[in-house]
Amino acid sequence: MSALPASARPLTSEEGDLVEAARRTIDATTDAGPDEDGVHTMGAAVRADDGSIFVGVNLYHFTGGPCAELVALGTARAGGARRVTHIVAVGNHGRGPVGPCGRDRQVLFDYYPGIRVILPTREGPRSVVIEDLMPLATAWSFDDGSRMA
Repeated sequence: MSALPASARPLTSEEGDLVEAARRTIDATTDAGPDEDGVHTMGAAVRADDGSIFVGVNLYHFTGGPCAELVALGTARAGGARRVTHIVAVGNHGRGPVGPCGRDRQVLFDYYPGIRVILPTREGPRSVVIEDLMPLATAWSFDDGSRMA
C-alpha cells in the first residue's frame, strides 16, 4: 500500500461530527439486514462553508443509481449551500467511512476544488483534499465546450 498523501490528516472534531451525521442517517434509513442487499446501504454527509450539514442516502439500481455522496450534494444545493467544504460516506451496519467511487471523485474534483474527503486508511479515518485522490486527472469544465449540446 502506498503512503498517504501529504494532505492526509486525522479528523478534526467537526469532521468526526460529519461522520456521525452520515452514520445516523444510514442507521435510520437502511433497508438491508446485516447479510442482505438493499436499496439504501450508504449514507453521506456534506458540510457547507457556513457549517451547515446536509445528508443523503444512496439509491441502488442496476442502471447505476445515485451514490449517497451525490444525493447529499444535491440536498445541500437545494438547501442553499453554494460552497461545500467536506464530504463523507458511511456504510450501513457499522461499516464506517467508505471512500468515494471514481464517478464521485470526478464530480468532486470538477465542482468542488479543495473539498476535504473523509476516507478509511490503515491508520483510521483521514481527511484528504480531493486533488490528492485524483493524481494526473483531467479536469472537466461545464463551460469549456466539451459538453454535448
